[in-house]
Amino acid sequence: MSEHRSGFVTIIGKPNVGKSTLINALLGQKIAAVSPRPQTTRKKQLGILTLPNSQIVFVDTPGLHKSKHKLGEFLNQEAQEALEGVDVIIWLVDSSSPPTDEDKSIADLLKSFARRTPLVLVLNKTDLVLADDLPARENEFTKLAFSAVLGGEGKIKNDGLSILRISASKRLGLGEMIEKLNQLLPKREAEYPEEQITDLYEKEIAGDLIREACLLKLRDEVPHSLAVRLDEFKERDNGMAYIAATILVERDSQKGIVIGEGGKMLKAIGSAARKEIEEMGGRKVFLELRVKVEKDWRDNPNALRLLGYYKKK
Repeated sequence: MSEHRSGFVTIIGKPNVGKSTLINALLGQKIAAVSPRPQTTRKKQLGILTLPNSQIVFVDTPGLHKSKHKLGEFLNQEAQEALEGVDVIIWLVDSSSPPTDEDKSIADLLKSFARRTPLVLVLNKTDLVLADDLPARENEFTKLAFSAVLGGEGKIKNDGLSILRISASKRLGLGEMIEKLNQLLPKREAEYPEEQITDLYEKEIAGDLIREACLLKLRDEVPHSLAVRLDEFKERDNGMAYIAATILVERDSQKGIVIGEGGKMLKAIGSAARKEIEEMGGRKVFLELRVKVEKDWRDNPNALRLLGYYKKK
């Protein structure tokens, strides 16, 4: 039987724990938008790491949180569905702060999955924790994780709980993580071609990179009310890509903030997004942005459907 190992690994966690940063670090290149703002990730995305003797297909997910609108319901459903039928679950936690109510809710959710799927508790942001404080913090999260993998009679029902410490932003501990995952994955041939690194097209990633630029540039009251709609994505004869996109906000006041005085903010967003898209695609990009008010789009089923954020029945 082949010694090659392959499988799907879902990364679950609350908002802003570093899931997309981890995916980018593992792949060695940027495929997922990242920002300091929670809920930067809004859809599942695969990150495909092909090694000489294994292929690890990471599933990046939106952060699980208490939803306040239909968009939030969609994000939570995306994350929960990603737990079904995978080979390993990584629960990524922020070790720089104690467990929150969101972490406790995730532990409860994992009880339905971790009894039959190997669970790896990964403490991220360990570079932000004093060495003397890290063992106690690890113990807090370990207790929650064990509550997920223990069966009704107190016996572990799967391969047990693995615990790792990393810093995704500093790329620390990633080698140990890959080694552990290779031990847990089944012996199986690769699912995807060696050269493929994600399941999304360049157009879809470009839309996320525009939204990332918005999140990085704008003040606190706008980002969660913002979406990006790709209107055009064309290849030009000179090798450039032409991209037209609309930034959707919920109120007129937000539109003014996104545009900025004399259009300065929109120009800054466009410049930052264009740079990231060009680095991703390896070619020049002409990016045209406009801003439109779509009142309360996060609770509008039609608007959510057009943007690809809709709750599946």
